[in-house]
Amino acid sequence: MYFLYDLLMILVAGAVRISALFSKKMQLFVRGRKNVILEIRAVVRPSDRVLWFHAASLGEYEQGLPVMEAMRKDFPKHKIVLSFFSPSGFEVRKNNTVADVTVYLPLDRRAYVRQFLAAVHPERAFFIKYEFWPNYLLELRKHSIPTYLISGIFRPDQIFFKSYGGFFRRSLSAFTHFFVQNESSASLLSALGFYNITISGDTRFDRVAAIATRDNTLDFMEQFAAGHPVIVAGSTWPKDEELLLRVMAENSETVKWVIAPHNVKPDEIAALAAKAGSGVVLFSKRMDADLALARILIIDTVGILTKVYSYAAMAYVGGGFGNPGVHNVLEPAVFGVPVLSGPNISHFAEAVALEQEGGLVTLHDERGISEFIRKWIGDEEERRRIGDICREFVNVRRYATQRIMEQLHRDVTRNKE
Repeated sequence: MYFLYDLLMILVAGAVRISALFSKKMQLFVRGRKNVILEIRAVVRPSDRVLWFHAASLGEYEQGLPVMEAMRKDFPKHKIVLSFFSPSGFEVRKNNTVADVTVYLPLDRRAYVRQFLAAVHPERAFFIKYEFWPNYLLELRKHSIPTYLISGIFRPDQIFFKSYGGFFRRSLSAFTHFFVQNESSASLLSALGFYNITISGDTRFDRVAAIATRDNTLDFMEQFAAGHPVIVAGSTWPKDEELLLRVMAENSETVKWVIAPHNVKPDEIAALAAKAGSGVVLFSKRMDADLALARILIIDTVGILTKVYSYAAMAYVGGGFGNPGVHNVLEPAVFGVPVLSGPNISHFAEAVALEQEGGLVTLHDERGISEFIRKWIGDEEERRRIGDICREFVNVRRYATQRIMEQLHRDVTRNKE
């Protein structure tokens, strides 16, 4: 089966190279993997003790960051190698300060896997939430390298739990310990015969709780708000923006709007600004405009959305009209900001739970969005009540990182005995 899987990876690699001829993102995907081994060897010596973390993309990086920071503190003599699969994660966080070297993960072919692991020679390996690459897991198991899943989440529709998923189920045996987000994930794994499980919760709660304690002041947001309530639409996609622009036209007198698109490509930003009409200012052009007079501020950069949320009277989190669904609802929630989104939230346990507790409202159309905005803007007391639900929702779910680190230290101690 591994032979057939490896053959499939060879075909995938060929398809990726062809698609790179037509896609800038895929060009980054291919080009970024050309010198990975050389980049690692320039930093990691054979004598170094190494911790390897793998994140699929930006969201998984944010999820794993509290654990990486804790490992950096508790094991200061180790080096950290961080790998990404997706350009959308690597390109944004390639200059992070927590890892000693940050690279793209080579495709899951046996030859690539062996080269990568020989260069990294990890003492321990950590996969964050998703991505179960059979060849990587097989090689880690062969070399008896302790391997952990951080903030994992499992659903019945995943291939592991299908009658034809035996090949991928066997890959799970490489994990020394599963740190999962919830009881249902633990139950699914237990049904497969895995009991090396800790229900640790989601490390993202630790991450966003830490963000809320820092200085989130933004001078340009102070100027833009100018005493008006602000609605922040974060991580939006075209479907979100199509609905929101119509809603904005109906609610332009009493509130101000911030749009932070998921994609910040110049041509897409220009098209969005044109559709938004008058009173629009781009973040990149803020020095040339009177922000107090602006109606809509478009954030055409990355890395500041979390701070922008701290100024919101309410937030709309994008992605809920697409697949797999809504983006990070915790970032506004931690600031006590009521949250709206599209209906597709089922793949995100934290969004489902926040909706159940009343801090998130999912809506299906322009009319519903508009009605809720008018309702919440007109009732500050109700807005604060829902905001308190959101803030408490995050605070009571903290300390996943602490639970993970306690188990990791037990494992380290056990290995020394």
